[in-house]
Amino acid sequence: MMNIFAISTLPVGCLARRFLIGKLLLAILCAHCISFPAWMEQLVIKKKPLLRYKHILGWPVTVADLEQLDADTYTNLCKLKDLDDVEVCCLDFTVTEDHWGTAQTVELKPDGASCAVTNSNVDEYIQLQMRYRLLDRVKEQVKALLLGFYDVIPEVLLELTSLRSLLAASSQALLSLFDFQELELLLCGLPEIDIQDWKRHTEYTGDYERKGASHKVVKWFWEVVVDDFDEEHKARLLQFVTGTSGALAVPAQGFRALQGNDNNIRRFTINSIPETVSVFPKAHTCFNRIDLPLYDSKKKLRKFLTMAIQMEATGFDID
Repeated sequence: MMNIFAISTLPVGCLARRFLIGKLLLAILCAHCISFPAWMEQLVIKKKPLLRYKHILGWPVTVADLEQLDADTYTNLCKLKDLDDVEVCCLDFTVTEDHWGTAQTVELKPDGASCAVTNSNVDEYIQLQMRYRLLDRVKEQVKALLLGFYDVIPEVLLELTSLRSLLAASSQALLSLFDFQELELLLCGLPEIDIQDWKRHTEYTGDYERKGASHKVVKWFWEVVVDDFDEEHKARLLQFVTGTSGALAVPAQGFRALQGNDNNIRRFTINSIPETVSVFPKAHTCFNRIDLPLYDSKKKLRKFLTMAIQMEATGFDID
């Protein structure tokens, strides 16, 4: 199925389509008033990165958001910070991309072609790469999407409420009541999660591989998910690990058919990491993998897992 949210791959000439998609998104947000055929909701909602909701709400983007759209570029940028001497890569402040069969070079900052990337400016380079790939490159397409989305909000409010004074408020101010994860839940709905199916089709790596679900930390993890998390927190955990949580997050065939961003089967995976590496769980949404520290107590696991999925919604960087 065509992914109409891969807007970075579409020409600016498709702006009218972006505008229409924005209107459809808002309409589906109010699906309790409007009946849509299933194919329309699938076409608009399926496999949409959480980055799109950040665009809609005006939330700041981070380098971590790049992983959902381009895992290779994200990984390579992260590796730059581990190099003793970045200059061996012979990089400058430009990006070269294929534009309909023609190589096109874009400067990330004025005179970027003559500015070498060094250890002293590598952080700036990473930030500018992120800005270009997540914002500048798609600004016209995103603008059209948002114009369509916000164009519908006053009409929807008029239909849903008799409080016409609400229309005096800006559309974005009204939507600011939600974080970007809540907006996805509103659009897609809470998924029906079969915990037993989830557990049955989960893979384990690292120190968890040998004992699997019998490992004490893994047991604590599932106990927290089953006993302590309500449906919204379960959905947010799925968001944290897979990048989406809506009704389409779990395939009709169940967790055995869970896909990554490359549309290949990527089972939900729990990988072990030492607490010395990170006290918080870390997510790799391209691979549907959570790096779960080897905690020494269930209480600590519950605390940091809950904090991790909540801080994902605030945009706070747990690193």
